[in-house]
Amino acid sequence: MLCQIVLFDGFDPLDVIAPYEVLFAGGMAAPGALQVELVSAEGPREVPSGAGLLSLRAVAALDPQRADLVLVPGAAGPLGDPSDPDVPGNEDSIPVLLGRALQTGLPALLKEALERPGLTVTTVCGGSMILAMAGLIDGRHATTNHVGLDLLDATGVVAIDARVVDDGDLVTGAGVTSGLDLALYLLERELGPRIAHTVEQLFAHERRGTVWRATGPVPVGF
Repeated sequence: MLCQIVLFDGFDPLDVIAPYEVLFAGGMAAPGALQVELVSAEGPREVPSGAGLLSLRAVAALDPQRADLVLVPGAAGPLGDPSDPDVPGNEDSIPVLLGRALQTGLPALLKEALERPGLTVTTVCGGSMILAMAGLIDGRHATTNHVGLDLLDATGVVAIDARVVDDGDLVTGAGVTSGLDLALYLLERELGPRIAHTVEQLFAHERRGTVWRATGPVPVGF
């Protein structure tokens, strides 16, 4: 199984590094079962993160025909004013960085990924906003950072206030540190609970929250 983690200019480093390390450890615990690589829409290159934090190297191009899992992070920067990206100081805000990602080849590749049977697209934090703003997940259940839930809902997505949301071939995580919980859940879902538990012990991090799925009775009176 191949997981490709997407880098784009302005990405949030923790959105990338936390799930990368968890999934990489899962691959070590189950040799040959999982490979993880950093990719970009453009192919191998140095990719700067947001807020000038650091750069990471994409080793390959995002390829929905090769990948079994594709993980899309959010962006790092000030919240800014999404209604007016031209306001001074807004040029490196999260809405602007996400908007720039939409102007690359990334949306078309993510569309291809979502349309390919057997491939699961996952996101951390504002990564779901990239899919939503590209019109790729209308009517789907998803989450994002709590400050963006209303905006996510306004795009036509069914926004869920949960740490991890499993909507079949779309699995989304909420705020930045939820990347740890998302990755542990993916290990349990794809490789089994023993592998996930081993990695959980290794990282001394117990997965938080209930993974939301559209199954079971619908709660009433709340």
